[in-house]
Amino acid sequence: MADNIQAQVHPSSDPAVYQEFEAKWATLPTDAEGWIQRARDVGAVLGADAAEREKANKSPKAEVALLKHSGLTKVLGLAKYGGGGQPWSVGYKAIREVAKADGSIGMLLGYHLLWSTTANVVGSAEQADRFQKLILENNYFIGGAVNPRDNDLKITYDDEKFTYNGFKHFNTGGVVSDLTVLEGAIDGRPEEHIFAFVPTAQTGIQFLHNWDNVGLRLTESGSVKIENVSAPWADALGWDAEKKPDLAWLGINFGSLLLPTIQLVFINFYLGIAHGALDFAKSYTVKNTRAWPFGGDNKDSPTDEFYILATYGNFFAHLRAAETLVDRAGAEADILYNKYGSSADGSARAGLTPRERGEWAEWVASAKVVTTDTGLRVTAGVFEVTGSRATASKVGLDRFWRDLRVHTLHDPVAYKNREVGRYLLLDEVPEPTWYT
Repeated sequence: MADNIQAQVHPSSDPAVYQEFEAKWATLPTDAEGWIQRARDVGAVLGADAAEREKANKSPKAEVALLKHSGLTKVLGLAKYGGGGQPWSVGYKAIREVAKADGSIGMLLGYHLLWSTTANVVGSAEQADRFQKLILENNYFIGGAVNPRDNDLKITYDDEKFTYNGFKHFNTGGVVSDLTVLEGAIDGRPEEHIFAFVPTAQTGIQFLHNWDNVGLRLTESGSVKIENVSAPWADALGWDAEKKPDLAWLGINFGSLLLPTIQLVFINFYLGIAHGALDFAKSYTVKNTRAWPFGGDNKDSPTDEFYILATYGNFFAHLRAAETLVDRAGAEADILYNKYGSSADGSARAGLTPRERGEWAEWVASAKVVTTDTGLRVTAGVFEVTGSRATASKVGLDRFWRDLRVHTLHDPVAYKNREVGRYLLLDEVPEPTWYT
């Protein structure tokens, strides 16, 4: 009875609607272009009714099932366990393609790819291999309750296990996940944090189902209460047998790559959302927008209007520039991960220098500044070239701006501007932080 009440209060989309794709996409792509095309194919499915699904605001169980059927959840995974074996540059482009059609699902894919590979960055070699095997062979979807601004999740411990208790104001995808990444600080030692994978379906993880924001409505990013959720010490990512951060293994600089990696996840679904808005508006203008008959230089078609052509051209040029910058940042990610993260025993990690890490962080910061500025201008500006009827709720053009506006407030882009300014004027690379 309790389960039925829960289902009525928090309705979910039905995974059966995408069941046909489990067989259709049973074979995984074998190269980068194949994976990017698979992401385009997923986007085509999601785009057919994205506006309607967003209005319905159901927990995206069906959409996550579609991601699983497509194999996109495995694109970065080890080939020996059934993963795609692709680098981050390909994962980023896959996120972007899905976000063009549906910003929420592009975001969920991005967060999953980040959290599903977290052990690769902050864990030991054994942990990285073990969790890759677990996630890939079971085709698990990963959520995360990792919000560094909240310090309410505390860790207590004994010789056998460590235990989380507390609260996170935001988690992403947890409601529809198989495993959740938790992050908290050891009680009384606030500088010492532990990441761990835990099963989502347990009584100690209580989702409040209170995500009701103007955009990204299908990301299940609401609050979560954590009560006595434990994991064995073997699962404390990057900690040694003596229950201490294993910095010799972790390599404090290599572990800090997690932060630019996730910032670039954000940037790619921002870029995808902005491209999606332009593509959607383009189709609307061609089919529905009317030329303005009172300008003194009257045109028969909106596609002959000078201001419409100039606006679309300007938006497209700026998005192309942003995309080039974002792809450069993605290529830099591949270079660092290939150079320092590819050795089986992790011995290469210690070679990463603060300067190398900081140089990449500034490519990422630059990409975030440009993509945020351009994306917000495009997603708001497309109404000027589609016309007043494009503001109708049934059209759904507003969802692109709402989605982008919500997440671009995740951390202030003003601090990225300052970072890049210090890099330029003082030749300083940023110190690693939770947001840099």
